[in-house]
Amino acid sequence: MDEFEREALGDVDLDDPVLVEGLPGVGHVGKLAVEHLLEEIESELVERVHSTHFPPQVSVDDGRTELAGAEFHAVRPEDGRDMLVLTGDHQAQDNTGHYGLTETFLDVADDHGVSRAFALGGVPTGELIEEYSVLGAATTDEVVDDLEDVGVEFREDEPAGGIVGVSGLLLGLGERRGFEAACLMGETSGYLVDPKSAQAVLEVLQEVVDFEVDYASLEERADEMEEVVRKIQEMDQGTPAASDEDLRYIG
Repeated sequence: MDEFEREALGDVDLDDPVLVEGLPGVGHVGKLAVEHLLEEIESELVERVHSTHFPPQVSVDDGRTELAGAEFHAVRPEDGRDMLVLTGDHQAQDNTGHYGLTETFLDVADDHGVSRAFALGGVPTGELIEEYSVLGAATTDEVVDDLEDVGVEFREDEPAGGIVGVSGLLLGLGERRGFEAACLMGETSGYLVDPKSAQAVLEVLQEVVDFEVDYASLEERADEMEEVVRKIQEMDQGTPAASDEDLRYIG
């Protein structure tokens, strides 16, 4: 197979859509957010991207296999802006793959008429938290203003170390290609899958893009994680913390 391959699966006509990316990263925040979005609003799978830079594996569902890849779904809310939603189970395993895949993702977005992109992810705090703020980074002052209006925080020198992976490159490479782009990052401990942070990020996106979703199932997952957190808090405080390098990744 080629280094980067696109597989068209559907033909849809989207009206001025926004790209929404949620791939695995800290706390699985972005991935949880887009998975919930796809569960709550009817969508259509329109394209897959495969690459030799993904892990060498297939997923298995009821005995059926699927080569590792990323998927684009068309989402058209009844009241709100059309979305092209990117998700998957993996990110690239190397720098060349990150760059090449992001360029391919932007090619797909361009073909569907996308002009604005939102990368969803988590920013690690290194400690368990109760109040979830959403931090932002954006390519234009206009996008910064739009996001500040809905409560996104833009903090000096945060996130420390910048934004890596597809979430960061969507902004860096997207700006070079004329896309307006932003990254919405929910605060999360960095230790656990974090449905509460995912909900905080999705609520911000909801305000910007204008769609309606029910959060009951996400809140149920959050309650389950609360029990995990409670048990962690009861554990010996001598457990080694994750290193700064472990917590640096945002995606």
